[in-house]
Amino acid sequence: MTYYLIAGERSGDLHGGNLIKAIHHHDPDARFRAWGGEQMEEAGATLVRHYRSMAFMGFLEVVQNLGTIRRNLRDCQRDLLNTRPDVLILIDYAGFNLRMAGFAKKHGIPVFYYISPKVWAWNQKRALKIKAVVDRLFVIFPFEVAFYQQYAYPVDYVGNPLMDAIAAFRPDPVFRQKNKLGDKPIIALLPGSRHQEVSMLLPAMLETVRHFPNHQFVVSGVSNLPKSLYETLLKNAPDLPVVTDAAYDLLAVADAALVTSGTATLETALLNVPEVVCYKMSWVTFQVASRLIAVPFISLVNLILGREAVKELKQYELTTERLVDELTKILPGGSDHERQRADYAELREKVGGAGASDRAGELMVKYLRN
Repeated sequence: MTYYLIAGERSGDLHGGNLIKAIHHHDPDARFRAWGGEQMEEAGATLVRHYRSMAFMGFLEVVQNLGTIRRNLRDCQRDLLNTRPDVLILIDYAGFNLRMAGFAKKHGIPVFYYISPKVWAWNQKRALKIKAVVDRLFVIFPFEVAFYQQYAYPVDYVGNPLMDAIAAFRPDPVFRQKNKLGDKPIIALLPGSRHQEVSMLLPAMLETVRHFPNHQFVVSGVSNLPKSLYETLLKNAPDLPVVTDAAYDLLAVADAALVTSGTATLETALLNVPEVVCYKMSWVTFQVASRLIAVPFISLVNLILGREAVKELKQYELTTERLVDELTKILPGGSDHERQRADYAELREKVGGAGASDRAGELMVKYLRN
């Protein structure tokens, strides 16, 4: 069978790569075509387009790039019809993927959705849209099952695929030496994987460096963004190390982290590193989002636990003074260090163990064969 996958950002590429491996295990003759990145390509997919041309964050940024988004949609629709796969598998990335779901449904191509769009966070009635255009939905959070039950839409809960990546991770024993990080305790800076969020959040994070002279700050970079972006943002701190595509290894040696809201907040917690969550976007996007969001938290850690286990500093709260104060609390010996790690233990129980990718892949093959 032929599987056509679409992921529009870095985390989706990671999960898509693991899903491809799982599907291939249950369907050895499977063929894959994908919009994604290196992880999906390395897993065996023919890569049509890289997600770096698709990753736009925020309402204003989407409006400013409507021409590119429309071209991507037209190109993807054309390619989908030319290849006529047995199934279209969508991975998160709601704005683009829900349009592709409707298109595929109209043309008789089955639609599976892996990792539900976060419709429970805002504009919850989009669940009806999903129900109308998606044949099978595979969710990764237990509370999503109950959410979709409100709309009489049965879904498959498969667990969280992050646990697969974390279970497979083995720390590099010479990571410090290889990157010349020295012996000082490390504070990791994870400013995100998209141009807009790195440009907005890394400068705010860097303002904390001078307040912790006994620590080594290290930036987690990504290869899908140009090196020149980091060089420009670090022009006043040229000696600050940037390690590329090695977030897990960096977190494995870090005492604490400043993390951009998103999947990385959950990864950091599951790797047991105390963190402060940072969130900032354009004024227009923030004004729109603040009126639409229907959940009390922005980080997955807090949403899963149902309380503020990790501090979230949003927009105007993201000041140097607040960052320094909250970072001090979570460092070893700080007032929130042990409490946050205890919350992480509860989080790991709720998220569950590894195997989500394999469960999802097995179910997808079974549904198609039936």
